[in-house]
Amino acid sequence: MSEPILDRIDRKILDQLMRDTTLPVAQLADRVGLSQTPCWKRVQKLEAAGIITGRVALVDPKKIGLGLIVFVEIEATEHTPAWRNTFQKVVKGMDAITEAYRMTGTVDYLLKVIVPDTAAFDDFYLQLTEALPCRNVTSKFAMETIRRSTVLPIDVNKI
Repeated sequence: MSEPILDRIDRKILDQLMRDTTLPVAQLADRVGLSQTPCWKRVQKLEAAGIITGRVALVDPKKIGLGLIVFVEIEATEHTPAWRNTFQKVVKGMDAITEAYRMTGTVDYLLKVIVPDTAAFDDFYLQLTEALPCRNVTSKFAMETIRRSTVLPIDVNKI
């Protein structure tokens, strides 16, 4: 699949929207050097192309009672389509999993799990391991969030 061609203005629009999706079109247009209508048409084009996949509110997990972040490493019992399908179904059905990645190296999958506390994580762990046979599950508790960002490092100066 080829990479979509984005010009400098498209990248500036994306950069601004990743930082604040609530910007009125007039402010967005001003920041990227366009008038409102062409700017809005570009935003719609980026959405239609699947480059902008949604608009959300970012929430501080601690302020809503989700104070524990755990990174869970999983080693699969087997590398079959059936196991992968089960894994995907289980992961998609557990709201505490906020991110999931298939990895290279000694760990097959890495999950980011956000829960209120260790008791909630224990419940999560028991539910996960009951639903999914794993060779090994290793949990690493985050002690402090140093940086959290959803802004991708897009080069706004690239021609």
